[in-house]
Amino acid sequence: MAKSTMKFKTEVSQLLELVTHSLYSNKEIFIRELVSNASDALDKLRLEGLRNKKILENNTDFRININFDKDSKTITISDNGIGMNKDEVIENIGTIAKSGTKEFLAKLKDLKSKDKNADTDQLIGQFGVGFYSAFIVSERIVINTKKAGSEEPAVRWESDGKEKFTIDESDRTERGTEIILYLNKENEDFASEWKIKDIVKKYSDYISYPIMMTVQREEKPKDKDGKEIEDAPSVTKYEDQTLNSMKAIWQKDKKDVKDEEYKEFYKHISHDWEEPLEKIHFGVEGVLSYKALLYIPKKAPYDLFMRESKIGVSLYVKNVFIMDDNKNLLPEYFRFIKGVVDSADLPLNVSREILQEDKMLEKIKTNLVKKILDALKKMKEKEPEKYLEFYESFGKVIKEGLYTDFENKEKLADLVMFESSKTEKGKLTSLKEYVSRMPEGQKDIYFIAGEKREVLENSPHLEKFKAKDFEVLFFTDPIDEFITNNLTEYDKKEIKSIGKGEIDLGEDESAKKEKEKASKKFKSLLEAMKESLKEDVKEVRVSDRLTSSAVCLVSEEHGMTPQMEKMFRAMNQEVPKTKRILEINPNHPVFDNLNSIYDADKEDARIKDYSELLFDQALLAEGVMPKDPVKFAHKMADLMVMESKQK
Repeated sequence: MAKSTMKFKTEVSQLLELVTHSLYSNKEIFIRELVSNASDALDKLRLEGLRNKKILENNTDFRININFDKDSKTITISDNGIGMNKDEVIENIGTIAKSGTKEFLAKLKDLKSKDKNADTDQLIGQFGVGFYSAFIVSERIVINTKKAGSEEPAVRWESDGKEKFTIDESDRTERGTEIILYLNKENEDFASEWKIKDIVKKYSDYISYPIMMTVQREEKPKDKDGKEIEDAPSVTKYEDQTLNSMKAIWQKDKKDVKDEEYKEFYKHISHDWEEPLEKIHFGVEGVLSYKALLYIPKKAPYDLFMRESKIGVSLYVKNVFIMDDNKNLLPEYFRFIKGVVDSADLPLNVSREILQEDKMLEKIKTNLVKKILDALKKMKEKEPEKYLEFYESFGKVIKEGLYTDFENKEKLADLVMFESSKTEKGKLTSLKEYVSRMPEGQKDIYFIAGEKREVLENSPHLEKFKAKDFEVLFFTDPIDEFITNNLTEYDKKEIKSIGKGEIDLGEDESAKKEKEKASKKFKSLLEAMKESLKEDVKEVRVSDRLTSSAVCLVSEEHGMTPQMEKMFRAMNQEVPKTKRILEINPNHPVFDNLNSIYDADKEDARIKDYSELLFDQALLAEGVMPKDPVKFAHKMADLMVMESKQK
């Protein structure tokens, strides 16, 4: 292998610049990050060894070593895990193409623009850039690594964290990875036994592999009775010490685990700098036995809505790591949950294919979902402010469950929240709270869908509902209207869109007769308007919704609304054009005037012009541009000229 020099990608160079100058406020976490990476490498080897024992080379003494040299001012962290070949080193270290660097930099820029003194540590784990934290304390880093089970030569990677890195052949003969940090002058104090021990105890005590350190001791020789010989020169001795307890925290009784331990374990498994919002720790014994420790994060990870987003719960069997990203443990809408599940009943050599059909795992999944839903319900009832913090980050994902998890639909319905016509901007209400405020005479739950609250709260569709003091929910998330395909009712009350179909607001007989009378009065005009707008509307009819506005657009009872069309198009799905219904307010003076024009001359060009103006007006009320803005502007100008001449 010939030595080669390569340039970091632009994003990585920017990241390294930030890391070495201002990114981390807590330098010591570089040990946590590198130890966590070593643990992951051992997990991968152990998992691969279940399928292919040869890869283990008869060496199952899995361990992580941390050593330091005060004279050379170095810290060396090594493992005998899966290791890397040349291509993997370049991909994982040199380019970090899959680690979210661009997203990280964008988030960091946004955070700093809002607050120059913002704590940027919170972004570390979310974007998988933890390895680069080592450059905070190092002027140079060398990696020697050899891929387990591979005939390829070992690889040496070296960089000062600036613009370039070198790749060369390494003389390492054993599988695994060794990282040598050459400390810079400001951070030479990290090459200290007590400091490294303290950091490992603080951040990595729960790692399931021994973290070893070779410790040097000066001792006096002893006589045959075991007493020190005072005048004899000291003897240098070396011993390997285990720095971590390796006690699986999830196996402990809850009362024996300190809150700080829970927090540090969360940071270890999630690579999140912030503390978790909530933890769920429980065990089940009997026909099915397992332990679970789950965490609800405070903030959503950057890849929450990306296709490659992973489930954050790892599966263990009898304390042995089996796999992460296990989509059989939790439904997709709980993909943000972090933690571990440890079963005493599954076989160690279980495969993903077997797990897909495993009934025991299905029972575990059912119970995990129940525990999480119960915890969220309790949080919502007992700690509403804390729940709102959760909902701000994960509300959209919870809504996904309403159309994917029929079994838990009712429990999920109790968790979702929306703004409404009776809440202040930014304030949310639940369906339960909505129902409690329903006035006498209101039979259904009503909503209106759109992109912005400002448009919705001024929508003509709301006029009759405001007059009757009926609350209307504002569906502003693209997914909101979609979930009503499955969530059709709540508390035995139908959930209805005020922009679809006919609306029955419990009007008395006199109101119904007035509508019939208006429909007859304007019948010919409505037919003429329909003909003028035949390319855009399916029908023109008298409205039950309007009290002051002239017109509004509605969809058919089972038709697709513009918001739904937009969502499907965003998913690259073909959506046929849907003609909507134009509803008119028969009490608005414009229609008496228009009716008079029609009665005088059925071919009057103004019928078509005014029909188009009214249609464009209905679009504008929804926050949508007119079909032909220039034509609309000309007609409005002509109308103003005509009006001014009459005066």
